[in-house]
Amino acid sequence: MAVSLDAIRSLAERIAMRHGLEVVEVEFTGAGKARALRIFVEKDAAGREALKKHALEDSAGLPSGVPVEALSGVTHEDCATFAQDFGTVLDVEDLIPGSAEYTLEVSSPGIERNLYRPADYQRFSGFLVEVKTFQPINGLKKLTGRMTTSGETITLDLSAVKAKGRKKQGAEAAPETVTIPITEIEWAHLVAEI
Repeated sequence: MAVSLDAIRSLAERIAMRHGLEVVEVEFTGAGKARALRIFVEKDAAGREALKKHALEDSAGLPSGVPVEALSGVTHEDCATFAQDFGTVLDVEDLIPGSAEYTLEVSSPGIERNLYRPADYQRFSGFLVEVKTFQPINGLKKLTGRMTTSGETITLDLSAVKAKGRKKQGAEAAPETVTIPITEIEWAHLVAEI
């Protein structure tokens, strides 16, 4: 019996909603006793808005140099409470065969979070991102730049990396901007600008 990530994601989303959280991604890796189910969560839209409001009023306690939009707002307590509730229901519904032999890990997606859905690209427009494409663009499959989005494409301003002194090898020959269809992106993640 195979593990259904869709069924696990659906269950995780239902439980997360009860806790004021959203599921960012679900991963199931490993084999045998080394199997791990990883659930990445963040505060829901209302929770993120409250975090922004709090940051405007009092930025003490927030990491300096990190845009508040990049913060998930999730605490250790949020992860622990969600993990306990989700793990209990997951075992009852028996969605993982041999469920005694896996580890459940719940965490924030982090400040260098992966981008999975078109909505992620829209939300983080204006951020510095690293992208790996399925096919080379100007001889490169990995590109880093400031991202803007338009429909189903992103545009990377590669000069943003040069300005930070983080020039990639071969970047001199590349144009200053590159437009990439989201469907051509193998993976993408935010790059911290601390």
